[in-house]
Amino acid sequence: MAGDLAQGEAVGGRIPVAVYVLGLSVFALGTSEFMLSGILQPLARDLGVSIPQAGLLVSAFAVGMVVGAPVLAAATLRLPRRTTLIALLAAFVLGHVVGALAPTYEVLFVSRIVSALACAGFWAVGSAVAVSLVPENARARAMAIMVGGLGVANVAGVPAGSFLGQQAGWRAAFWAVAALAALAVVGVLASVPDTPVPTGAHAPDLRRELRIYRDKQVWLALVTIALNAGAVFALFSYLAPLLTEVAGLPESWVPSVLALFGLGGLIGTVIGGRIADAHLFGTMYGGISASTAVLTALALLAEYRWAAIALALMLGVTAFTTGPALNARMFNAADAAPTLAGATATASFNIGNTVGPWVGGLAISAGWGYAAVAWVGAAMAAAAVLTTAVSSRVHARSRLVTASAGPGLRSVPGATAPGATAPAATDVTGGAGAGGRRPGD
Repeated sequence: MAGDLAQGEAVGGRIPVAVYVLGLSVFALGTSEFMLSGILQPLARDLGVSIPQAGLLVSAFAVGMVVGAPVLAAATLRLPRRTTLIALLAAFVLGHVVGALAPTYEVLFVSRIVSALACAGFWAVGSAVAVSLVPENARARAMAIMVGGLGVANVAGVPAGSFLGQQAGWRAAFWAVAALAALAVVGVLASVPDTPVPTGAHAPDLRRELRIYRDKQVWLALVTIALNAGAVFALFSYLAPLLTEVAGLPESWVPSVLALFGLGGLIGTVIGGRIADAHLFGTMYGGISASTAVLTALALLAEYRWAAIALALMLGVTAFTTGPALNARMFNAADAAPTLAGATATASFNIGNTVGPWVGGLAISAGWGYAAVAWVGAAMAAAAVLTTAVSSRVHARSRLVTASAGPGLRSVPGATAPGATAPAATDVTGGAGAGGRRPGD
């Protein structure tokens, strides 16, 4: 089936089967990242901690992702990418075995950080591999396939993990994820090309890649991604207790609602992957604005069970519609440093995944109730709309500057705006970056 999928046409070229395998690998990673939402209550009871304290395990994973993405991307810059992906998946498996055997909350906390470091490295390197295997104007679709692994995880993996956790104990869910990640190792071995590390003028250069951080467009992309992710995770991390304590749903319904959120995420990923390459900023505006509206509605209507269920589905759609566009925007803004672009995008998402649950937990601990996390999410999403507007304005201004400089402009980090037309530009990394319109025009 993967081979058939690989024959599908991307925008401007074919999508290799390796990209789909990377997406399936993300299914295992995403199941782990999201499944705590469905097993938070039994886990807290078993380890003798409060719900907000158990929620910090989500933040621990996100902190590991924030730190791990840039550090591991830099540390493995000169290593063969397939070997790096396999090593990171193996470390992820080990982290979940330790988590499944953890005797205390503290051991589980450390195991989540270790697993997150491996997950972050895989996302950073895997994103760079996926983007390198497709034409520039198919980047959003390639990233949609990887992000689609998260959508499938939320449709199947997270509800299954939640059900397994409720029926056989939360540790069984960790064992299941370890098995999934072991299968992912086999898939990467079989499909990802064993490409040699570039040498000479095209060799990876950390100092050159670090120059992307001089570009304010990279920072705007980082802040927008973080705010959008924080908005979603402020709510999603506490969705189970919100459904049971506020909407009055029985705990047995939680896996089904999580599956609906995941179904919405899968739908949103497909939509975003199809439209983001042609309408990058439009997809960002539309998706983040819709998430703001959905979170506001959920804050107002959380006590009505059917409204809460329907809005959980809608939030999945709106949140994941923006994912491919946000990833592609970061790769375009940091075009001269594809490895650090993937790492920065991963870190950005997980800065939001760290801050969102933390602020949501503060709202709960302050006695404002579980519905307050939806207000926290709505405020963060509204801020992301504003940063998108600023980013769009800076992008348009940079295009005007580049156009006025003429076709002889040499492309250096920050010199050629993503989306600009520079027919004669030469990318200093040796990649085929300039020479046409990019996504976001």
